[in-house]
Amino acid sequence: MTRLTEMMNIGKEMEAKLCSVDIDSAEKLVEIGSKRAFLRLKDAYPNVCLVHLYVLEGAITDTPYNYLPDETKKNLKAFSDQYK
Repeated sequence: MTRLTEMMNIGKEMEAKLCSVDIDSAEKLVEIGSKRAFLRLKDAYPNVCLVHLYVLEGAITDTPYNYLPDETKKNLKAFSDQYK
């Protein structure tokens, strides 16, 4: 099992939040996907925002979140906007 903090963009605070919603490894985050993980976090932490979704996607794709492709960011923003 790979620790979440070994993934791109995931610090200790994000790791703690993910663990609190039963995502306790890198493998589990990849399996669940950024969007479902985001929804779990959003339920537990209402202040979770679009940047968190970018961070999750970047972790899964091993990309710094601010370097995600524009098309990916557009898709993630449209998804996030549904849950404001």
